Amino acid sequence: MMGIPQPAFYIFKCQQSAPPGMPKPSCVSQNNPESQQLMQHLAQTLMQKGIIATVQPIQTSCLNRCQQGPVMLVEPGHTMYVGLTKEKIDRIIDEHLIGGKVVDEYVIDAAVWGDPIEPATMAR
Repeated sequence: MMGIPQPAFYIFKCQQSAPPGMPKPSCVSQNNPESQQLMQHLAQTLMQKGIIATVQPIQTSCLNRCQQGPVMLVEPGHTMYVGLTKEKIDRIIDEHLIGGKVVDEYVIDAAVWGDPIEPATMAR
């Protein structure tokens, strides 16, 4: 018996929105109307390209990289894309998800991302 195949990619798109007047930046901003449309654009583009069944977009709250927002994390690969626009999302879909090559110029700087810390090294 054949099961439903799992997605090849999961995309965690930050949808955190700071209240108006808050000094902290956020990935969905009242001052940036395009930021409010990015999740819908991502999902619609995946559908239009016929790959929504193999790429699972997931809305998340804060991913703790507010200064670099709007951001999204692509798994597998632990690839954090920053400063997103609709055009950047289109390239990420075509080149990374379909083409298999990370779009390096949109990836977060290693100085603010760094290597993951294994939970075992932190456990008490």
